[in-house]
Formats: sequence, C-alpha cells, structure tokens
Amino acid sequence: MDALILSRIQFGANISFHILFPTITIALGWLLLFFKLRFNATGDEKWMDAYRYWVKVFALTFALGVVSGITMSFQFGTNWPGFMEAVGNIAGPLLAYEILTAFFLEAVFLGIMLFGFSKVPNWLHTTATVLVAFGTTMSAFWILVLNSWMHTPAGFEMRDGVAHATDWLAIIFNPSMPYRLGHTLLASGLTVAFLVAGVSAFRLLIGDKGRSVRATFATGVGLAALLIPAQILMGDMHGLNTLEHQPQKVAAMEGNWETRSNVPLVLFAIPDEEARENKWAVTIPDGASLILKHSADGVVPGLNDFVAEDGTALHPPVAPVFFSFRIMVGIGFAMLALSWAATVMMVRKRRGVEGVPRLVLWAFLGMTFSGWVATLAGWYTTEIGRQPWLVDGVLTTAQAVGDVAPGMVMSSLIGYLVVYAVLLVAYIGVIFYLARKASNRMNETLWAGLRAGVNNKTAEQAS
Repeated sequence: MDALILSRIQFGANISFHILFPTITIALGWLLLFFKLRFNATGDEKWMDAYRYWVKVFALTFALGVVSGITMSFQFGTNWPGFMEAVGNIAGPLLAYEILTAFFLEAVFLGIMLFGFSKVPNWLHTTATVLVAFGTTMSAFWILVLNSWMHTPAGFEMRDGVAHATDWLAIIFNPSMPYRLGHTLLASGLTVAFLVAGVSAFRLLIGDKGRSVRATFATGVGLAALLIPAQILMGDMHGLNTLEHQPQKVAAMEGNWETRSNVPLVLFAIPDEEARENKWAVTIPDGASLILKHSADGVVPGLNDFVAEDGTALHPPVAPVFFSFRIMVGIGFAMLALSWAATVMMVRKRRGVEGVPRLVLWAFLGMTFSGWVATLAGWYTTEIGRQPWLVDGVLTTAQAVGDVAPGMVMSSLIGYLVVYAVLLVAYIGVIFYLARKASNRMNETLWAGLRAGVNNKTAEQAS
C-alpha cells in the first residue's frame, strides 16, 4: 500500500478512536447537570449518588478524548500538510476558536466538578457543571463547523491555490452545518442514554437495588425514548440536505446506479462496482423515491451520472458507504424498539424499573456501547461518502497527503492500533469496575441499615 492509503487508514483509525470519547462527554455533561439540578430541587441523595458515579466516568472519558485529539491533530502536519497549506486560513482559526471558547472552560472547571462537592458553595459547583457542559457543546460546534465546511464549503475564494475567507458567517453557517450539528448532538445524547441505561442495567443484574441505580436506569431509558424519534426526523432532514449538495453520496448510500423515478429502497444487497449493479437485492418498491423526494415518482440521482468519460469514478466507494449507512439505521431502529418497549413496561405495570424483566435488562447491557457503533457507522458514511474530495470541489485527498515513506506510516499505524486497543479495553474495564465497586458499596450500606433495623427491633422487644 502507498502512503496515501496508509495515511487515510491511520487518520481513520485515529479519528475513530477519538470520536468515541467526545460523543460521550458532550451529552454526559448535560446529564450531570440534570442530576445536580434534581438534587438541588429535591434534596434527594439518589441524584447526588448518580452525579458522583457518572462524574468519574466523565473525567475518564474527557482525559482520553484530549489525549487522542492531540495525536490526531499532529497528523495535519505529518501526514496531511497539503490540507493546511490549502485551507489553513479557514481551518486554523476554527480550531483555535474551539480551544479558546471550549477547551479552557472544560479544563478549568472540571476540577471543581470532581473535587468541589464539599469544598465550594453548592451554587459554584452547579455553575462549574453548567460551564463544563457548555464547553463540551461549544467544542462540538466548532469542530462540526469545520467538518461541515469541508463538505459544503462557502464564504471563501481561492487565490493561487490557497483559500481565503471572504465571509465568516457564511463559513460558520455553511449549508450543511445546522443539520450535521443537530444530527451529531442527538447521536451523542443517544450514546449516553444507552451507556447510562446499560451500566445501570448491569448494576441491577448483579443485585444493586439502590435508588440511584433505578433512577439512572429510568433516566437513560426515558432519554433514549425521547431522542430517537427526534434523531430519525433530523436524519431525514440531513439526508435531504445531503441530496441537494452531495447527490453522489446519497446515490452510494442507497445503492442506486441509474437516475430514474420510482426507485426502490434497497434493504440489503451486495453492490458490485465493476458490473455497476446490486446483487442479491432485497427491496421495497418506490421506497427510496418516497423517502428522498416524498413522492413515489420522485427522481433519485444514480451513480452512473458520476463517472468521467475515461471511466474514472467521480463518486465514493459504494460498498463501505452502503453498508455503514445500513448499520447506522439498523442500530437506530433497535434503539427505538428497545427504549420504547422498556418505557411501556415501566409505565403500564406502574412498577417503574421493577416492571422491566431481566431479559430486557440483558438487552440494555448488550447495547451499552451501541451508540458508539452507530456513531462510527454514521461517521464512515459521511466521510467516505465525501471521497475523492477532502474539501468538496476544492481539494482532493491525494493532493493533501504528505511525502512520507510508506514504511514510516505503517510503523506508526501499528503503534497507534496497539495502544488504542489497550486503552479501549482498559476504558471499558474501568467503567464496569467502577460500577461493581459502587454496587458493592451500596449493598454494604443497605445491609448495614438492615442489620441496624433488626438490632433496634430486637432491643425494643427485649426492653
């Protein structure tokens, strides 16, 4: 493999690892604020117990996100110097805005969140939580502004092969930014909802019946049930925006080869780029036209429209985009079914979490990190679907890659993969270790209370 392919694999591996952690911290910061506000309003210790556990997870996740983000940013200089040379006048300030408006807030006030329970006034601790949650969201905002601009560039002009900003508002609020931002923030919310519900289900399954665990499980399930319909709607809007600005990506997502009306929705197939057709296709008649054009007669663009006269494909590789899109959508519908089923069980039986059978708890445990899988699948759909462009219509991936020896890229890639695999296993292990430790402490407290109650009753009977 040449340096281009290896550099793409390396950056893909880095960003795949990195994105796991901001996907959690963005929404978890706001969920921690919810726990804190509930405690402030009710004085119920179960909400503070929930806060104390999940703020540890937040800190661990934040640390890994920072470290992996640094190694990823280095690659702009080592592997992709052409990117900053061509569009650094736009990308540089946007990355700087993220550090100035977001990272400093998170870094400064996270310490108060972690260690300020009894050391600062309650209002200051709550304010620190607000600022950290706001910081994580602002971080996502600026990164997604840059990423969206790379898909739908606006507000600039090229001079001697270098992009120069002409309208910063047009750059920031580029055509795809609102949809990409909304879609990503909702994905973060769903990732955290299933993480919280899954870890809480684990604690329930190992015998932790504490009030805080039941509260966090119900919160995770309720949050997922609320967000998944909103995500489906936002995904539809994002898809229509992509159809307008990147029709070749949508054609790859749908596996549609010919531009025509009454295009079926392909549920499953094996796309064959050489034969320019789908094999073993399972379809729903008119489905793609209905979804994308809201009419059975709607004309949907085909991949064959994006082929040069010499036969060079001007569209992304079809199979990765096609399958990753279906993985994302499939997990989304599984989230919908499971969260709504659990919500109905809790409401109909009027027993709350006690009304959820163990089989459903096991299902939530199995889907603890389903948000990660869906997020990665969606990210691959978006980023591979942009190929061969790095900045759509401005800069190709091949133009941006650095002159680095393939052996150097391969050796660093192997090093990254080994370290990331170890860190990922350790991260998941620590989360469940903390869950077990919290459950053991809770069970010891319950047993101590039970024994105290029995001893008091015995003493009263004796007297």
